[in-house]
Amino acid sequence: MDTVRLKINGIDVEAPKNATILEAAQSVGIRIPTLCYLKDINAIGACRMCLVEVKGARAFAAACVYPVADGMEVFTNTPKVIAARKGTLELILSNHRMDCLSCPRSLDCELQALANEYKVDQYRFCGNEKLEPDIEASAPHLVRDNSKCVLCRRCAAACAKWQDVAVIGPNGRGFNTHIGTAFNQNLSDVACVS
Repeated sequence: MDTVRLKINGIDVEAPKNATILEAAQSVGIRIPTLCYLKDINAIGACRMCLVEVKGARAFAAACVYPVADGMEVFTNTPKVIAARKGTLELILSNHRMDCLSCPRSLDCELQALANEYKVDQYRFCGNEKLEPDIEASAPHLVRDNSKCVLCRRCAAACAKWQDVAVIGPNGRGFNTHIGTAFNQNLSDVACVS
């Protein structure tokens, strides 16, 4: 197998030629946060939580999709990267129902853990301040609440790649973007395989 040598936070790393920065970092125990990444299912760089600095690059790179290269130097925790991740979290939370303490996922939630890690505990951006629960429970196997959705698209990727049906995906734009079925039908009325 062909490999490349790179540095991540000053640590020498040898990784397969076709690896991503995220995979290379994980191979040496360097944690890069993610929300949308799901190994072998969803690597789309949509959430932007895995942003890193690559020496010589004009912009931040999404580590879950950015391929490694020989001689590359990567920095995962610079003040600029941390500020970018914090800003991303603040934007995600601006369109998220903020009843975390009474949420069934409280203390077992990736978003809540990242918000705590990056000390994001207040609104900086005001999206939909009066977000109401948006529950879709028409199918017996799945209950979804789009007011808690972070648009990571993991569910859509799993539906497409594991189930081979692709009945759910992103609909709408901007603050109206939500995961749903075509024409917003109930999940029980489409070709979902449960």
